[in-house]
Amino acid sequence: MFKSLTYSLFLVCLMMIGCKNQATETTPTQVSAADSIKLSLAQWSFHRALKSGEMNNVDFIHTAKELGFSGVEYVNQFFVNKARDTAFLDQLNAAAKANQIQQLLIMVDEEGHLGDLDSIKRVKAVENHKKWIDAAAYLGCHSIRVNAYGDGNETEVADAVIRSMRALADYAAKKGLNVIIENHGGYSANAEWLVEILRRADRKNIGALPDFGNFCMKRSNGQLWGSNCIEEYNKYKGVALMMPFAKGVSAKSYNFGEMGYETTIDYTKMIEIVLGAGYKGYIGVEYEGDKYSEKDGVIATKTLIEKCLNQYKNKG
Repeated sequence: MFKSLTYSLFLVCLMMIGCKNQATETTPTQVSAADSIKLSLAQWSFHRALKSGEMNNVDFIHTAKELGFSGVEYVNQFFVNKARDTAFLDQLNAAAKANQIQQLLIMVDEEGHLGDLDSIKRVKAVENHKKWIDAAAYLGCHSIRVNAYGDGNETEVADAVIRSMRALADYAAKKGLNVIIENHGGYSANAEWLVEILRRADRKNIGALPDFGNFCMKRSNGQLWGSNCIEEYNKYKGVALMMPFAKGVSAKSYNFGEMGYETTIDYTKMIEIVLGAGYKGYIGVEYEGDKYSEKDGVIATKTLIEKCLNQYKNKG
């Protein structure tokens, strides 16, 4: 059901990239596309420091400024009981304003499964997410990021997620916000499945947050996380399929070689896919490795993205 549409989108994206690769000189389009990109810092990059108390949420904003970012992406896990705490949200607003940082989105986890086949639990999950839409609006964000989790087969979960997404999107539209899904474990690692949900949900403020690294479809322990991946979706095809729906991009990174390139993801290829799709928004740095300090991993990722953007502008 998904393959004809999604594969066509994939081919279109690759054709766009291929045409650019044949250019003999840098074009104005290449320059403007690369120059339009801004870099944001995803809060999960500092999850160890935040969980240990070494860093707090305001510190995170200061760190983003210090490292040269112009936007931040929050994760609700780091202020789980603060969605309605306006005093706390005012602190974030004040720190963001003082540092000239744009607050972009809140990644929402652990508020119930939007694809739950139990209608009572699913509706409860929808209601749980609404407070984060309110918080995101208060912070001036453009989106909340949600997960497409649920127990059941692909069709059942997809149908349930679509109902939830429509309800959330209609609520978010009143506040001028988007509701976006990330490839983030389970069925959502299958970009064809995810893109079909976005298409069928049919709301202008529903979109995607393509992540460069979250394409594991099956793990050895049978769970979403916590063990080796034994079946992975093609990450480049996945990002290409999701880009027409993208309202943000998450540049996941794990490890780097001596030349500064990510060892598990071809960043040059990924940046070409993103820019080739006509994307002109923020790319969020999300370092998730453990061989570097969190700060050094973030710096390495940011440096690599900037290098790839310059290569894109100057190729030919």
